[in-house]
Amino acid sequence: MNLTITPVYGLPEITAGADLAALIAAAAPDLADGDVVVVTSKIVSKAEGRVVQAGREDAIDAETVRVVARRGPTSIVETRQGLVLAAAGVDASNTPPGTVVLLPEDPDASARQLRKGLRDRLGVTVAVLITDTLGRPWRNGQTDAAIGAAGLLPLRDYRGQADTFGVPLEVTVAAVADELAGAADLVKGKTAGIPVATVRGLRDLVTDSDGPGARALVRPPSEDMFRFGSADVLSARRTVREFTTEPVDPGAVGRAIAAAITAPAPHHSTPWRFVVVQSPQAQATLLDDMLAAWITDLRGDGFTDEQIARRVRRGEPLRRAPLLIVPCLHAEAAHHYPDDRRNAAEREMFLVAIGAAVQNLLVALAVEGLGSCWVSSTMFCRPVVTKALDLPGGWEPMGAVGVGHPAAPAPDRPPRDPAEFMITR
Repeated sequence: MNLTITPVYGLPEITAGADLAALIAAAAPDLADGDVVVVTSKIVSKAEGRVVQAGREDAIDAETVRVVARRGPTSIVETRQGLVLAAAGVDASNTPPGTVVLLPEDPDASARQLRKGLRDRLGVTVAVLITDTLGRPWRNGQTDAAIGAAGLLPLRDYRGQADTFGVPLEVTVAAVADELAGAADLVKGKTAGIPVATVRGLRDLVTDSDGPGARALVRPPSEDMFRFGSADVLSARRTVREFTTEPVDPGAVGRAIAAAITAPAPHHSTPWRFVVVQSPQAQATLLDDMLAAWITDLRGDGFTDEQIARRVRRGEPLRRAPLLIVPCLHAEAAHHYPDDRRNAAEREMFLVAIGAAVQNLLVALAVEGLGSCWVSSTMFCRPVVTKALDLPGGWEPMGAVGVGHPAAPAPDRPPRDPAEFMITR
């Protein structure tokens, strides 16, 4: 294979309304069938009028749909185009003071339009990639990647093919479009003022159809093992009351409990205990005994059968969950005082500790892709729960957590202004 990467010289400063296809065709009249034209997104944005009068931070906020992580002035966000990158791709370089350049509104559509324009002018079938510079987790430095594509399959799937030893490949899918974007940047550079390059020698990758576009390079949320960044991991914890029948991975539960027991606790103690109720029989015994105790209490309060039926429905999410976790407080390390005031404060310290552990548990379950609901029922009938689960002495049930795979996405949480929940002294 002979691969040639050639910079395209002679392009003028691009302004809104510029005909990029005409300008590239004039600067690279020797384009041939099977070539790949690699174009820096900034000139596409400029031609499409994506230069705006705005402060950089305001522009970043407008282009952001999700903050993945933030440290100091640097933010990693998901954009409206589905890309995850620093500062939403907003660029304040090589643009007049007071303006910023946004990413193309639809990079795949821009690539398709540019490909058609080159075909109309030169009569050639080429592929077009639109690129932007991205950082990479766990790696220093940036490289160009494809954010728009037309006429090229962005992924080359080697799964099922044999390696040189005859072993079938199982996971190898090459990001060809990103590889080409990085290679082309070697001749474009960041300071040379060369926004376009051509790649020749990969004709077998160029297709007659426009193809799926660079959107195919964006990993679906359901496959993203690092979906929750430091900025949104807490908000990922949502109450889920409807679950699928898919089994819960015991390993995920173990990891969530490992996170739970990192919570702070008084006196360097470890006051958290967890009962994992996974067998259908144990679940049924626990929930049936709790229900009977609940009904007895409500009848003693004078509720009618209709009122009781409405009340006990609140516990039904636990019956729909494939697995239950009962957090327990084990306060053997609590200090004892001669007065009620200090004893009450001592217990409250331990209650705060179990609450912190439960929060850790719920967040960790969400990170594992599991839904959960924390229901307080077991605290109202501790003797019943202790007997049903045959709990060791000193284990105080502190609610029950239903765990499973969510049957549907949780609704968005209404925004809350922290100022409404705080005072400053």
